[in-house]
Amino acid sequence: MPLPIRAVRAKLREFALGLPQAAEELPWGERVAKVKNKVFVFLGRDMDTEFFGISVKLPKSRLAALRLPFTSPTGYGLGKSGWVSAKLDDHSQASYEMLRDWILESYCAIAPAGLAAEVQGERDLARATKKAKAKAASQTGSKQRTRAKAAGLAKSVSLSVSRGTRAQKR
Repeated sequence: MPLPIRAVRAKLREFALGLPQAAEELPWGERVAKVKNKVFVFLGRDMDTEFFGISVKLPKSRLAALRLPFTSPTGYGLGKSGWVSAKLDDHSQASYEMLRDWILESYCAIAPAGLAAEVQGERDLARATKKAKAKAASQTGSKQRTRAKAAGLAKSVSLSVSRGTRAQKR
C-alpha cells in the first residue's frame, strides 16, 4: 500500500536534508532545500495537506519525467533550464524511490562538483553492491540449475548404459 502523501513528503524532506551540506530555508513561504545557498528542491508550502508540490532540476531525466500526468515544466522560466514540477496527492502514481532519485539528480546538478561526486560515488557503490549481490544470487541459482542438469544427464546416461547392457546380454 502506498504511503500517504504527507508521509512521502516528510521522508523526501528528511532525505534532501541528509545530503552533504544541505540546508533548509523558507523563502516565499515555501520549504526549500539548498546546497551552498542554491536551491536544489522546492518542497511546497506546509499548509497544503491535500496536495504536495515538488520542483527539481532534472538535466538527465527531464523528458521522461514530463511524460508523467502529474508533472509540468516549472514556472517562472525555470522549466527552460530543466526544472520539473510535480503536483502529487494520495492517488498519484509517484513512488517515493522515483521522487528520491529526482532529488538526488537535482542535488548533483546544483551542488559543487566535489559534493556531487561524493554523493554520486556513494550511489554508484550502492548500485555496484546491489548488482554484485544479484549476480551472486543469479550465479548460485545458475550453479544449482547446472548441477540439476548434470544430475539429470548422469541419470539419463546411467539408464542408457544399463539398458544397453541388458540388450547385449540378450
